[in-house]
Amino acid sequence: MRAEIEHLVEETKQSFGLLRRHLDWDNAQRRLAELNAQAEDPNLWNDAEAAQKIMRERTTLEDQISSIRRMEQELDDALTLIELGEMEDDESTIREGEEAIRGLCEEAARRQVETLLSGEADANDTYLEVHSGAGGTESQDWASMLQRMYARWAERRKYKVELLEVTDGEEAGIKSATLLIKGHNAYGWLKTESGVHRLVRISPYDSNARRHTSFASVWVYPVVDDRIDIEVKESDCRIDTFRSSGAGGQHVNTTDSAVRITHIPTGIVVACQQERSQHKNRATAWNMLRARLYELELKKREEKASAEAAAKTDIAWGHQIRSYVLQPYQLVKDLRTGTQSQSPQDVLDGGLDPFMEAALAQRVYGGGEEVEDID
Repeated sequence: MRAEIEHLVEETKQSFGLLRRHLDWDNAQRRLAELNAQAEDPNLWNDAEAAQKIMRERTTLEDQISSIRRMEQELDDALTLIELGEMEDDESTIREGEEAIRGLCEEAARRQVETLLSGEADANDTYLEVHSGAGGTESQDWASMLQRMYARWAERRKYKVELLEVTDGEEAGIKSATLLIKGHNAYGWLKTESGVHRLVRISPYDSNARRHTSFASVWVYPVVDDRIDIEVKESDCRIDTFRSSGAGGQHVNTTDSAVRITHIPTGIVVACQQERSQHKNRATAWNMLRARLYELELKKREEKASAEAAAKTDIAWGHQIRSYVLQPYQLVKDLRTGTQSQSPQDVLDGGLDPFMEAALAQRVYGGGEEVEDID
């Protein structure tokens, strides 16, 4: 077996061991057996809330245990495949086994990062807002590019994406948009993306082809599920209705079905125009407001709220968490972790995992200093 593959096999086995230790393997299997027994109890659903909690824990634990077992079995299968290929001097079979090992090594490393997602709401679905900042049409186009980037990232992970609200720019792009991203650990992965994002490029809207700098902000907050009780007083809120804005055509409602809720004590504003029904949009907007208030409470309790605080400042120079340079050279650089990519197009197509993993590790383990910005 080639030295590179031997190294990957050893690295992958070490990752499996770390995953087992993190899960507390023996206790996890005992706990799963207990949960399976409880799930078969005919009286379980007499208390629906308790039953849902048990079923959620069972599903999560079952997925974690079965994933480790599956990866271990796939590693054995890949090693067997390489052994057979070497015996028969079949290079294509050997390559197939080696590719399987490379994929397993990447998956095991990714799952190790996921063990860092142990925050109170990390497993939840999430809302993601994009707002254009300083720069007029340029920043509105940039906000639209960011909206697409996060939608593509979610699609890569097989998450479901819903567009809840969008306000179009005057000439191009968007002033703001709100996405609902549904999937396990959606909030945990995306929470470090809150902040100001800076774009440097030759403007497609400048006839003199000058270089422009644009800013847009991203704000991420978790969907509040039935485990979390957030009380919102209607007397503290102002509710406005307005007509949906969009690209036009049959999908734009001509009645005041869109809903905006302003929480007066905090100044938080949420809006929804996804549905034709004002009633449904109002219900979604209330859920979004509860989520924002919960996220605000989470931030108060976090020791490292400084990274998120940047998103509350001006959407302009000096407050960005990441810079994307398309001209005169190509580079994406995270100013918190120093993580870089020389392929901005891949990043803008949703290749965000290295940036998220580095920011998440920094948040959990600490360390690292502010990185000097790029020109």
